[in-house]
Amino acid sequence: MDLSAFLNPNWTNKKMNQEMNIHSPSTHDAEEDQRNRNIKIYVNGEIVPRDEARISVYDSGFMLGDGMWEGMRLYNGKWAFFDEHMDRLFNSCKAISLEIGLDRDGVLDALTQTARANNMTHDVHCRLMVTRGIKSKPFQHPSLSRFGPTIVIIMEHSKPAAHLQAKGITLATVPQVRGLPMSQDAKYNSHSKLNCVIACLQAEQAGADEGLMLDPHGFVNTTNACNFFIVRKGEVWTSTGDYCMNGITRQKVIELCRANGIPVFEKNYTLYEAYGADEAFLTGTFGAQTPIAEIDGKPIGMHEGIGPITARLQALYRDLITQVTGS
Repeated sequence: MDLSAFLNPNWTNKKMNQEMNIHSPSTHDAEEDQRNRNIKIYVNGEIVPRDEARISVYDSGFMLGDGMWEGMRLYNGKWAFFDEHMDRLFNSCKAISLEIGLDRDGVLDALTQTARANNMTHDVHCRLMVTRGIKSKPFQHPSLSRFGPTIVIIMEHSKPAAHLQAKGITLATVPQVRGLPMSQDAKYNSHSKLNCVIACLQAEQAGADEGLMLDPHGFVNTTNACNFFIVRKGEVWTSTGDYCMNGITRQKVIELCRANGIPVFEKNYTLYEAYGADEAFLTGTFGAQTPIAEIDGKPIGMHEGIGPITARLQALYRDLITQVTGS
């Protein structure tokens, strides 16, 4: 992609959409919505048009990836699992000594203002980003961030693309692994995503949609973007959770299994078990549960599209969303 397009303020939205649509399918593919060309974005207390949303080149997030974020969805005017998202955000920020400058009610107010400014109430995806803010000098030390945090909220009209459910996506096992907690704990939903970006590139170069990442011991872990599950003989398996992101949708699926008599296990398992699975799917805030069609060129299961247990979990999850949001 031509980088001058990002640097040229006269680059048109039409060209941007054309450029950005040239990519492999992923769990974040959304149906085209023209309204997103004119969204308004929250930047440090101000809500500005998309083309005017700016942060400093001295910002810690831009310079170092020093920040945390949350992906959230709005249904019927309510944020799904808001408390769980705030638990993760505030815990992560506390762990890296990043003071947000807002309490939970303040974050909710900022979200509400942004949704209202965009006239958004349903099928909305939000990326809430918090960084350590502008630095006084272009160096690493956190003490150089002296001007308070940067908070940005981007909301888009966003529905997962229908083809994801009809066909499923393909995965390739990649050499990039999720690291040990003492290197960069995957439970941080941090701006520092280079390891995941590398995994995504490795998968794309292997001809797959996303990368299946192993843990440091060689067990199946997660993908570059989502948590990973398989189904074997009626049982749902996912990783131990020791090396994966603490996904909120992941946890909801585990709870739904336990509440509805579906055997579920958080355990170590290898590619051998994954290749022989009856079904496989990903979980994430945007796509909820996305079926997997193949791993490393090997078809998963004996069916096309969504397997029966994945379909049941999708229905249970939709019911849960209705319960918590009234949608």
